[in-house]
Amino acid sequence: MAHHFVTSADIPVDGERLVHSKVESAKRVAGGVALLTGLISAYLLFIAPEKIQAPFAYSWLFAFFFFFTLAVGGCFWTLLHNVSNSGWGTSVRRVMENLGSVFPWMAIFAIPLACPLVQRWLFEWMNIHRDAMEAGGKVFDGGWRTMFGFYGSPSMEKALEADHQALLVNKQWYMNQFAFYVRFAFYFVGLGLVIRTLRKFSTAQDSEPNPGTRNLFKARFHSTYTLIIFAITITFAGIDLLQGMKFDWFSTMWGVYLFAGAALNSMAVIIITCTLMMKAGYMKKVVGPEHFHIMGKLLLAFTIFWAYIAFSQYFLIWYANIAEETSWFLIRNTGGWNTASIALVFGHFVIPFVILLQAWLKRNPKYLSIVAGYTLVMHILDHYIIVIPERSVSLYAMALKHVPGTETFATVTTTVPGAFWGDILAFVAVGSGFLFFYLRALTQTAIYPHRDPRILESANVSN
Repeated sequence: MAHHFVTSADIPVDGERLVHSKVESAKRVAGGVALLTGLISAYLLFIAPEKIQAPFAYSWLFAFFFFFTLAVGGCFWTLLHNVSNSGWGTSVRRVMENLGSVFPWMAIFAIPLACPLVQRWLFEWMNIHRDAMEAGGKVFDGGWRTMFGFYGSPSMEKALEADHQALLVNKQWYMNQFAFYVRFAFYFVGLGLVIRTLRKFSTAQDSEPNPGTRNLFKARFHSTYTLIIFAITITFAGIDLLQGMKFDWFSTMWGVYLFAGAALNSMAVIIITCTLMMKAGYMKKVVGPEHFHIMGKLLLAFTIFWAYIAFSQYFLIWYANIAEETSWFLIRNTGGWNTASIALVFGHFVIPFVILLQAWLKRNPKYLSIVAGYTLVMHILDHYIIVIPERSVSLYAMALKHVPGTETFATVTTTVPGAFWGDILAFVAVGSGFLFFYLRALTQTAIYPHRDPRILESANVSN
């Protein structure tokens, strides 16, 4: 793909906007599918019989967190572009910002995870706390008035000790329902305000009378300290929602592991988006083989980084040989999950690593997008293995404890029969909603910052 030297005469005065009938049609279809499947999902989560509610709660968590990582990854690339004063990324910065701008809307899909009726299937520590509430004289009725518990009271601590939950007594400063909801709100409000503000600075450049640096410097300054908010969000959201399924398991590398996957696969979405827009006739003046080469190198770098963190986490847990830690891998290497785990090693690292070593491929948008799509499939497998194996184990344990509504799970082994269809439904529901908000963001503003003083530098980048 040839790319000639770009001058200011090649950049449209008013920029380029994504106005395409097929895009509008896709947005309407995505919105309609999201609404329909969302209503069905709400029924399955809150109204359906408990034998359906329970497995579908895990389906929803899997789907939500997968798309959560893509949106939070868009925030990361926006922050990194600004704080590093990147020149090459100016041409594709708006795509990063638009992907990140989906993040605040992910709060809609997170609502079920804040509801006690869904939490009771996912988070055993919350059930233990609510049992302690009952022991302390407060009855859990599944409603909102009991969501916060009574953290810090002597009754709670005594009830936990009486139930031989010494670990939860020690972790009570973090694992209590009040702190959970404070953090839960912070993730979306905090990082949501960050990406909204940075995108506002970026789009303000489009209407400035003369290309200037005022908003550029603002975005650069505010991207420094807000990187901390990003780090807190990806780390503690992963601990609360994923690691929290098994409160006695912990890993010092968990936040970094989730970050590596989020950065890798959000870059894959950015690559695919740029390729599709260029195929539709957009961005051709400002994006060329050099940009795809750089994005391909970033894809390769984070493929290696993800594998390094995944191996390091496994190695440290294997070497320490602590029962509470090794149980995570024991579950995921039992039955058919063993095959999936081995497939993840080769599929998520070995295959893309070998392919992405080819420099010519990284400069070809079509082939690079195919590899990017492949990494997204592997990311789905990664998060499926993170969430779903815990479903059969937890529901089986609840059945043994005679938790109401779990009797049908007393015979499950490594999987819950028929639950796979719920996984697909949840993925379609969250995915179609994610696509709707992403397409909406792409069509709201110019598709690249045409009045940024570094746009010509970016358009003519050479690496």
